[in-house]
Amino acid sequence: MMELVCPAGTPAALRAAVEAGAHAVYCGFADETNARNFPGLNFSREELAEGISHAHARGAKVLVAINTFPRAGAEAIWHRGIADAARAGADAVILADLGLLAHAAEAHPDLRLHLSVQAAAANPDAINLYASAFGVRRVVLPRVLTVDEIAAINREIDVETEVFAFGGLCVMAEGRCSLSSYVTGQSPNMNGVCSPASHVVYSEEGGDLVSRLGGFTIHRTPKAAPAPYPTLCKGCFTSDEQTGHIFEDPVSLDASHLIPQLARAGVSALKIEGRQRSRAYVAQVVRAFRAAVEAEAAGQPMPASALARLTEGQAATAGAYAKTWR
Repeated sequence: MMELVCPAGTPAALRAAVEAGAHAVYCGFADETNARNFPGLNFSREELAEGISHAHARGAKVLVAINTFPRAGAEAIWHRGIADAARAGADAVILADLGLLAHAAEAHPDLRLHLSVQAAAANPDAINLYASAFGVRRVVLPRVLTVDEIAAINREIDVETEVFAFGGLCVMAEGRCSLSSYVTGQSPNMNGVCSPASHVVYSEEGGDLVSRLGGFTIHRTPKAAPAPYPTLCKGCFTSDEQTGHIFEDPVSLDASHLIPQLARAGVSALKIEGRQRSRAYVAQVVRAFRAAVEAEAAGQPMPASALARLTEGQAATAGAYAKTWR
């Protein structure tokens, strides 16, 4: 059975994910070491230790995301995060930075290392390099690959692969987002903040709900319509006299119907995105995907997805798995 890796932005969400059937939960510290560094989210050292104990007592794993890139001269913050995760009993740390991978491999040789999607390793040569140089045991693949491409990669590597199955899409080259950094001055890859709330402004204009990020108008939504998450990559812009979603539509990934194909492609784990989501959201998505992976393992048909209302804009896409680029 493929491992179901589920998000936990808070201790309550961790408990909800475990109780709903997560095989593993991923979370991060409440600082710039993780790529979801938002107020009100994430874990203190004490909360992480308690969460790991809770998960382990129920047969689930905890993976700690230390997946941003350190600021020059401040690497001690990231080194301390790795050490604290190991001390708390984390089952793995999720890293992207070469220096952190080298440090973890040397300082914590017994700690399992997973390669973050932020590292953007999307071919066998890159993945095999991370495995041979640092002992990486699993790679989270970027959301730019088809199922056939994933299968081809798995034939040439000797590490586990983890792929995204549900939640938000990032359309930039993985690990290299420039739009949010340009507009807000805060990098998702360095500071862990994409479209920080402090830069988002909403107003009502002519019957529409208007959302702006850093002064850029990115959405005009009728009052009765669902408002998309205010990210620039899913904003509505005018280009070459056409107005629309230039980069990506404001919808979510739902690859639940592709689980049998992903299993045949050699995928080891399915990742659900959503550390900013509520514990109720996490529990519902985890229950649905646990039923799906159990059905696949038993050779049964995929259960019908009932998650449409939880997707962004109440719409979903297969993303690059189907690769229908504009």
